[in-house]
Amino acid sequence: MEDGENPAPGHDAAASVRKIIHVDMDAFYASVEQRDDPALRGKPVAVGGSSRRGVVAAASYEARKFGVRSAMPSITAKRQCPDLVFVPPRFDAYREVSHQIRAIFHDYADEVEPLSLDEAYLDVSRDKGSLGSATATANLIRRRIREETGLTASAGVSYNKFIAKLASDQNKPDGLTVIPPGKGAAFVQTLSIRRFHGIGPVTAAKMEGLGIFSGADLAAKDAMWLAEHFGNNAEWLHNLARGIDHRRVRSNRPLKSLGGERTFFNDLIADTEIREALAHVCTVVWDRAAKKGARGRTVTLKLRYADFQTITRARSLPAPILDGAALLAAGEAILAPLLPTPQGIRLLGVTLSKFEGEEDEDAVAAPADLLSLI
Repeated sequence: MEDGENPAPGHDAAASVRKIIHVDMDAFYASVEQRDDPALRGKPVAVGGSSRRGVVAAASYEARKFGVRSAMPSITAKRQCPDLVFVPPRFDAYREVSHQIRAIFHDYADEVEPLSLDEAYLDVSRDKGSLGSATATANLIRRRIREETGLTASAGVSYNKFIAKLASDQNKPDGLTVIPPGKGAAFVQTLSIRRFHGIGPVTAAKMEGLGIFSGADLAAKDAMWLAEHFGNNAEWLHNLARGIDHRRVRSNRPLKSLGGERTFFNDLIADTEIREALAHVCTVVWDRAAKKGARGRTVTLKLRYADFQTITRARSLPAPILDGAALLAAGEAILAPLLPTPQGIRLLGVTLSKFEGEEDEDAVAAPADLLSLI
């Protein structure tokens, strides 16, 4: 077998290949708003706050043509698209649709791993729907989503999670891409490394500084060179460039991190103001952690300055944090060296991670369960 599949001698090769679907809703929040309000259809729509301190949570495809994207300051989005229509988020509506979609998923897969409200991995190696192929299953799921929710979804079908996720983004919106075994490495090597799930902007910039712009460039580097420049991530990067990903679809996906962040209407400058804001965010984060029974030992502080420069600082403790006071103390210890601030702070966030019992099976960490406190 190619692309990382190595069945044992005498084993049925076809049976060893996983069949993975990644389903990703198209411009989910904005599409729900356009579905529910016909006056928004065909218009550039941004879900989020329109105030001076607002941030775009999601953008319709009409808005994306102007360069509007999620996490963009609203004032910048409005400058790029003067006709942009802002609508406040309705998370209850998004969760309701998400529940509908997940019910459809479970009709065709026993193993469903949600990544967020609008995307999930499905392992359809067992043909639960008796449809004959993963491609037929993906097509039926997309058709049912359209019929039952009035929304469109894109899907990627492949033999592992990494390639299935890349494939789902290949023909958006309302597209389907199938990458069969034997074709994965070639597909990956045509893509920009900025498309790789798990490679963030900082790592991508480092790679580009080293002459790595595509999967093919990455595949040309040997394991020793990768280890020299990327340390413990070398094996993971070596595998990705060859279309190899052994992670399972996990129905009970463990929580990797949770956090909260707050954007301020006026920049915080005084040390007392910043510490008060930290205390507020830590209180919210700890309340969420306590409800989930999550006890983490790594605290990450995020600060975004008035010029939009963003920094993160983290500290890992020898034992899990057991109460809100300990979380705040850890946050204050991280914050102290950063004060006094050279300029105003417009956003402050706290994330708790490295929970008790957490396994390091996945090379790519799950996204943080992050709550906006705007």
